[in-house]
Amino acid sequence: MPLTAHGIPEILALGGRDLGRSEWKEVTQELIDAYAFVSGDHQWIHTDVERAAAGPYGRTIAHGYMILSWGIPMFGELLQVTGVGRALNYGVNRVRHPAPVPVGSRVRLHATVTGVTEVARGGVQMTRGFTFELEGSEKPACVAESLTHFYP
Repeated sequence: MPLTAHGIPEILALGGRDLGRSEWKEVTQELIDAYAFVSGDHQWIHTDVERAAAGPYGRTIAHGYMILSWGIPMFGELLQVTGVGRALNYGVNRVRHPAPVPVGSRVRLHATVTGVTEVARGGVQMTRGFTFELEGSEKPACVAESLTHFYP
């Protein structure tokens, strides 16, 4: 059950809070292929199962940006924001992909609210630390800082 923050004052109170971890999500070839179709990134390391089997990882790997794109739905497992007029994804800072994510792997999000600051028009910017943990790996699949604006 996710934590709920209702309105701007409760969002402001979240600064510095560790929100925990989402559920694990399996990386399947079907998801990789669907992402390749939507993004137009058909590099063989992602989509050519036979060629990738002979490649550096012994199988296909997920697109780094596919894993990053899971941040919003996985974050929704950890925090629900209510009592605001709108929420806008403002951007992403310092994205890194320290470890490849082979097909068949599982990934989950560890999220923290690293800060909340006031912005124009009565809104706030929530800065979130995203660490996508890769099951069985010391290195994460992806680390990023995600920015969202919330307005009354």
